[in-house]
Amino acid sequence: MKTDKIDIRVRYAETDQMGVVHHGNYALYLEIARIEWLRKLGISYKKMEESGIGLPVVSLSVKYKKSIKYDDVITVKTTLKNKPSVKVEFDFEILNDLGEILSTANVVLVFVDLKTNKPTRPPEYFLKALSE
Repeated sequence: MKTDKIDIRVRYAETDQMGVVHHGNYALYLEIARIEWLRKLGISYKKMEESGIGLPVVSLSVKYKKSIKYDDVITVKTTLKNKPSVKVEFDFEILNDLGEILSTANVVLVFVDLKTNKPTRPPEYFLKALSE
C-alpha cells in the first residue's frame, strides 16, 4: 500500500527532565506524519472536515524499542495498511538517522459524518487519490 516518510526534529519541550521524548508526544508525531501523508495525496484534512467528514482516532498502539532524545531528527514512515472502508488503518515506524527502528505504531481511524456523528464510507475523492 502507499507509504510516505517525513523527518521531524525533536524539540526541547517534547522531552522530559532526562531529555527523552515523553510518551504522549508519539501520538503528535504520528498525527503530523498522517496529515502529511494525506496532503501528499492531494487530500486536505481541513477541506474534508469542511465537507462534513471527520476522521477520529479509535485505536492507537505504540511499541517503544529505543529512546528518542532532544534534537534527534527522526523519520516517521507511514504506511496505509489496507484499502479504507468505514475505517482506515495505518502502520508506522519511527527511525533514527542510522535507520534503526526506535518504535512502531498502529492507528485506526473511522470516517464519520459530522452531521449525524455516525460512521460513513470514505469520500470518493479519498478512494480516487489512493488509486492514482
